[in-house]
Amino acid sequence: MPFRAILILLACNLVWALNVVVSKLAVDDLEAPPLFYAALRSLLVVVALAPMLRKVPRELGKVMLVGLAISGGSFALLFVGLKTASPSAAGIVSLAGAPLTVLFAILFLREEIRWRRALGIALTLVGVAIAIGSPSGMEAGAGLAFVFASAVIGALGSVFFKRIEIGAVEMQAWAALASVIVLLPLSFLLESGQVPAFTAAPLELAACLFFAAIIVSVGAHSAYYRMLQQYDTNVVVPFTLLTPLLTIAFGAWLTGDAVGWTLLLGGGIALVGVAIIVLRPTRNVFKPLLVRPRL
Repeated sequence: MPFRAILILLACNLVWALNVVVSKLAVDDLEAPPLFYAALRSLLVVVALAPMLRKVPRELGKVMLVGLAISGGSFALLFVGLKTASPSAAGIVSLAGAPLTVLFAILFLREEIRWRRALGIALTLVGVAIAIGSPSGMEAGAGLAFVFASAVIGALGSVFFKRIEIGAVEMQAWAALASVIVLLPLSFLLESGQVPAFTAAPLELAACLFFAAIIVSVGAHSAYYRMLQQYDTNVVVPFTLLTPLLTIAFGAWLTGDAVGWTLLLGGGIALVGVAIIVLRPTRNVFKPLLVRPRL
């Protein structure tokens, strides 16, 4: 792999990690309602990728449902969790998406695993459990439960993504549209304070949304899938393991996360487990979404 491709993948991981911190600032410090923030993020993606909606895919209902799971649905739960959870702890708990994806593939798609991937699944779940039980995890309260739920929903979507005949960028567009249709009315039904939050800090929240939708979802994900088209999946996907490491670093640096040895131990064990899962062959799992089960 040329040095330029490595730099692109490093940049993707950098903005993915920063996005967790930016989202924390948006829904916690700037008090944006999480569902509303997720809906507006998806709306910007729809606007940016509108040309991709010209051709209606086959099995549109399935595309919209899977798209909601790996886009707005899992993002909305993540944003709700970030109201109380730290970016560092959220980044580690999100690693549960990889073993959950494999477990769902075993359940729904008859995926077969051998002892190495079984060990990877066990290590990841043990590491996530240690992270949840750390002082930072306990302080987050129900926040990490929502982050874990986000990983569950994203893992379900990732399992069925491989069964849909649609390109990754086209899927982003339809996933964003499905998210807007569901999350916008849900926000006005379950949340309040949408207008006051955005009138109190319009420029700051606009910058957060632009970063989340255009830089992260459109820019970084498009670059990531371009790398997957050009290079072997087993070379590209392991780079995504940098995201949780960078998330911990940015959380400690930018939001002052209390990163103790228990959280680091859990994160380290979980990363080893995910690395084993990612490097093992698979028939039914879309590997690019193992570590990043969200578009």
